[in-house]
Amino acid sequence: MSDSGVLRVRGRVLVGPEDVRDELWVVGGRISFTRPPGADDVTTVEGWALPGLVDAHCHVGLDAHGPVDAETAERQALTDRDNGTLLIRDAGSPSDTRWIDDREDLPKIIRAGRHIARTKRYIRNYAHEIEPDELVAYVGREAERGDGWVKLVGDWLDRSTGDLGSCWPRAEVEAAIAEAHRLGARVTAHCFAEDSLRDLVEAGIDCIEHATGLTEDTIPLFAERGVAIVPTLVNIATFPKLAAGGDSKFPIWADHMRRLYDRRYDTVRSAHDAGIPVFVGTDAGGGLAHGLAAAEVVELTKAGIPPLAALSATTWGARDWLGRPGLTEGAAADLVVYDEDPRADVRALAAPRRIVVNGNVVS
Repeated sequence: MSDSGVLRVRGRVLVGPEDVRDELWVVGGRISFTRPPGADDVTTVEGWALPGLVDAHCHVGLDAHGPVDAETAERQALTDRDNGTLLIRDAGSPSDTRWIDDREDLPKIIRAGRHIARTKRYIRNYAHEIEPDELVAYVGREAERGDGWVKLVGDWLDRSTGDLGSCWPRAEVEAAIAEAHRLGARVTAHCFAEDSLRDLVEAGIDCIEHATGLTEDTIPLFAERGVAIVPTLVNIATFPKLAAGGDSKFPIWADHMRRLYDRRYDTVRSAHDAGIPVFVGTDAGGGLAHGLAAAEVVELTKAGIPPLAALSATTWGARDWLGRPGLTEGAAADLVVYDEDPRADVRALAAPRRIVVNGNVVS
């Protein structure tokens, strides 16, 4: 930016799917659609501008083995930022990443606290591992630790059956979700399989992560209750490899994972067609690389979601769902500029021309 601290974004500013402006101005890190007085010496960026992308299922401060140090977490956040993701819903992390809030150059994070899982029923070093009688207390604790979200592990491998199985009794789930809502937090849950979904939705859950177990029986229930899904298709792509690794010890589980993978696109398309809200999430930070939001949008279109809806799932619609502004008057100037219209071809999201965070051109 120039010494005047004024940035002009000119070309096609996509305030909404059909609300396209010719330009916006950034003064003091904030968006304005009115040319500021005396704005003669400005920095100008030209192209197609979008609100910073949203990754609604990401883990900053976490890798395949558990919590990471601040330097590693910073690299993760910078990778997301440099690929256009400027708003993250951190869907569970054991690390304290509050220091990121003080950095003007990093994405904004909405935290869901730490995962809450059943004892020995999740990835080691990730979650609070507890029993059902502790669930309400831990949900209350993480509701206060997070930024309006709590994350449960709804199902996982049950070694007693050799297959995916639900982790929580219905009564405890109902009480825990009611406690989160009393504290002003929404609840989401990791769910691969089918059998936990009805109980979670009827108990009042707000969102399901992955949701590969959706069927023709549960899709109408999700639609009726307005429960969102974050499919993480770039992560579901790893199911065949995971299944191959478990064939000898857990063949029933491995076969189940392959079946969930094989129908993944049909599942997501059916959910969208039924009116279930679908949002972009990558599951980065476990075994998956950061910076894959653009790839997830492409995956949603492969599933049959219309390109404009898939684009909204990481921009306008996602920000509305999370209660965060986009390109609106007075909002923090977090935006990405592209050479081509991403509405015409969502693959344009993979090649940002300029990235602006809090009004500063950072990439």
